[in-house]
Amino acid sequence: MRIRARFRNDGNDATKCVVVKRFWAVPVLASLLLGGCGSSSRAKPDDDANAPPAAVVKVTRKDLSNELQIASEFLPYQDVNVFAKVSGYIRKLYVDWGTRVHAGQLLAELEIPELQQQLELDQAAVRRSEHDLARSKDELNQADSRFTVTDLTYQRLETVMKTRPGLVAQEDVDVANGKNQEAQAGVSAAKSSVAAAEQGLAVAKAGLEKDRAMYAYSRITAPFDGVVTEITAYTGALLPAGTSSNKGDQALLHLSQINMLRLVIPLPERAVGDIHVGDIVAVQVANDNRKLSGKIASFSGQIDTQTRTMHSEVHVPNPKYELVPGMYATVQLPLHTVKNVLTVPPQAVQASSESRGSVLVVNGSSRIEKREVVLGLQTANATEILSGLQENEMVIFGEQSQYKPGQLVKPRVVTPAEAE
Repeated sequence: MRIRARFRNDGNDATKCVVVKRFWAVPVLASLLLGGCGSSSRAKPDDDANAPPAAVVKVTRKDLSNELQIASEFLPYQDVNVFAKVSGYIRKLYVDWGTRVHAGQLLAELEIPELQQQLELDQAAVRRSEHDLARSKDELNQADSRFTVTDLTYQRLETVMKTRPGLVAQEDVDVANGKNQEAQAGVSAAKSSVAAAEQGLAVAKAGLEKDRAMYAYSRITAPFDGVVTEITAYTGALLPAGTSSNKGDQALLHLSQINMLRLVIPLPERAVGDIHVGDIVAVQVANDNRKLSGKIASFSGQIDTQTRTMHSEVHVPNPKYELVPGMYATVQLPLHTVKNVLTVPPQAVQASSESRGSVLVVNGSSRIEKREVVLGLQTANATEILSGLQENEMVIFGEQSQYKPGQLVKPRVVTPAEAE
């Protein structure tokens, strides 16, 4: 068998054809050689026009925070039943359901006739004690005067007795001395009477002040800024004195302080070390998705051995009374925070373990490269990259099984929201 081949070139490399002449038919070899003859318009495998599109995201720096979300219910900062200190009839009620009040504002006035009469008795007792004191002081002045006269008489007689013996009888001197001692004793008794009168006046005044203080409780005032959430007695009703331990005593009203609200949260044991008093946390209201700020106010300081949680409180300001006790909210507690770190969306990472994974990088030639990366903090929206990537590099976002290393793609930068 003898084969002679001749190549023909018409100026276009894509249209080369082999012409085979043979003297003996060799079908198989001819078909192989003629396979090179065909369409001159077949595309290159790596032609840019046929490269598949690829959604990519850039490696960026940001702050990441690992959060714990706990749902809770808004509670009033303070919540009390307002009782009457003394028993009496409600003469005037100044508030109603939903009334906003300030600390010291008058809520109601009670009528207490027997206490008014007691005040009159106390005032009379004070006046009588004042008169007794005045009389005792007058008696003391008289006793002082008598003592002055008797003492002067005795001193004179004693002097004469010593200078001119026999001029004055001894009996007269002894009588003067006795009267002097008697007058002196009268002064002491008068002083004691004055002291007793002063004590009596003090007791009378104390009784008057006590009853005045009790009568002042006929004016029931608000203990703090708040909202009247319930009225349990109205004008004309008899309120008992709320001084006993009986919980069945009738209150005048229920008052709640809601310009500051509490969120009581059961803090898990694993999060205790990451939360501190004074930390500012995000609070999201359930019914309207409002986002507010709250502050970690207090901890119980002890783990509940049954639930393995610790009682904690978050205080949320409510100056405009927009929030109402009973609403539900979610507290977002930052457990761990890192600043200015390299991040990519979780959809760009194929994790092989908790700390390692791989990404598909689109290099400067628009070709795919597979990179091994070390993972750091991982949140719902971002993953920290400790090593393996540089800032502003582009990585494939989403499904990666359709791409292979070395493949040419058309990158299109997207945000995670756009890709979804």
